[in-house]
Order: sequence, then structure tokens, then C-alpha cells
Amino acid sequence: MTERSSEGLDARRRRLLFRAWRRGVREMDLIVGRFADAYIDKFDDAALDNFERLIEVPNAELYAWVTGDKRVPAEHDSAVLRALIGFHAQNQTAGEGA
Repeated sequence: MTERSSEGLDARRRRLLFRAWRRGVREMDLIVGRFADAYIDKFDDAALDNFERLIEVPNAELYAWVTGDKRVPAEHDSAVLRALIGFHAQNQTAGEGA
């Protein structure tokens, strides 16, 4: 599903990219996978840690945070999650104009 090659990525980034695209729910695969395609090679170690924690969040919970249906708990409120939320919102807006 990924639109980017994992060539040139270290093992951790390849694993996270794979997991981002295989969450088990198609909509979450698209939300998290597309975000990973765009950012996985830009993350520093701290951002990778945050992204890895997000990958562990159940789909329904993460979806509710991304769509704004539920407040993000402090322990998950990170620059990475805020970037994911912004990325999703931008893609939603771009899709409406098509």
C-alpha cells in the first residue's frame, strides 16, 4: 500500500512504515500509512519513539483523537500526534475540493 520505497531507511523505520500500513482497519491504514510515508524519514529518535507509541494505540481510540471526537490524553499529546492530526485535516480538506 505504501507509496514510498523503504529503500534507504534503517530497520526501525522500515518496521514502523510496515506497521503503519497494516493496522487492520483500512481507514486507519490510510490515515497512519500516508502520514508515515510523508514523515518517517524526517523523524529523529524522539519522534520515532512517539510514533512507535502511537502505533500501539487501538484504532478506535487513535481515530477519535485524529478526528477530534475525543480529547488526546496528556501522555499521548506529542508533536508527532499533532502533525498526524494536521496531516489528516489537510488531506480531508484537499479531498473535498476534488
